Amino acid sequence: MSEIHDDDNDIPMLSGSALEALKEFYAERDAKEKELENLKAKKNTGDILSMDTFTENWNDSQFWYSQETADIFARELLAKCDNKSRIAVISAPSAFVQLKNVIASTSMSADKIPEIYLFEFDERFSIFPEFIFYDYKFPLKLPRE
Repeated sequence: MSEIHDDDNDIPMLSGSALEALKEFYAERDAKEKELENLKAKKNTGDILSMDTFTENWNDSQFWYSQETADIFARELLAKCDNKSRIAVISAPSAFVQLKNVIASTSMSADKIPEIYLFEFDERFSIFPEFIFYDYKFPLKLPRE
């Protein structure tokens, strides 16, 4: 008759496949964090940005658009703007990133480039100087500037 030790039953164990999946998850997370750090280090270089650097977080109540939709938004917003215009993108980081991309990739003259701002809850986007923390639960809580 084998003896059962209660101590052995209290230790949770992952299966080999679950452990491999967990390792893969952490490796992907670490790679994304490294990409964000690299992006932060070279911000405002005019490089084309990709939303692939960021992973969508459903807890942050964001609107993530397809590349095509974000491009349509960006071009429509910029069509009638000049350097006195201001564009506030609220909780739609993909549209904001595409605005930056369209500005960087076209030969817009300085008198046509508006001020753009991203009002966003997700602090990962604070790598952009245009980031303004925004919580939709407190829509009137905005910086005074």
